[in-house]
Amino acid sequence: MTADFVIEITTKTLELTILIAAPMLIFGLLVGLLISIFQAVTQIQEMTLTFIPKILAVVVALIIFFPWILDKLINFTYNLFLNIPVYIGKF
Repeated sequence: MTADFVIEITTKTLELTILIAAPMLIFGLLVGLLISIFQAVTQIQEMTLTFIPKILAVVVALIIFFPWILDKLINFTYNLFLNIPVYIGKF
């Protein structure tokens, strides 16, 4: 197993991980920003106010993007298994 091969697989895996996590993180960030603006305008400084809406936003994003995430994961895994003979040949 060469270092280039390991770096290539690791890079692809990390790119997929970031791509899959991005929708939930963006939804959580946007909801957190909106709640922070609301707290600044109303001068409500309750720290626990942000948790439930952020959790709900992440769950909604997961429900919305789950088919896309599943498709990405299945394609990645399929290509990984399909190329096992190629990977063995690299040794």
